[in-house]
Amino acid sequence: MSVTFQHSPDGQQLTIIIKGRFDFSKHQDFRSAYENENRAKHFVVDLKDTTYIDSSALGMLLLLRDHAGGEDADVQLKNCAPDVNKILSISNFSKLFRIL
Repeated sequence: MSVTFQHSPDGQQLTIIIKGRFDFSKHQDFRSAYENENRAKHFVVDLKDTTYIDSSALGMLLLLRDHAGGEDADVQLKNCAPDVNKILSISNFSKLFRIL
């Protein structure tokens, strides 16, 4: 599966792992990873194995941010490849997310 997730032992963090292309074809799997999540206070999207990201993926990240609490959300995007980081930078996502 190209979208997987895991909880930290204490349940406070949800990590969503994206492999391959992060585009509209991942919408349902990505949303399913977090939509029933009530306990997590911290969200991490691990993009280590993400090869491509498009505008629909940016929208999905914004939906996750809204679900996590909007402006008060703790959402990290980590392990971004240079091409993915460039798209996030151009889109000013560094103002909305912690990018590690």
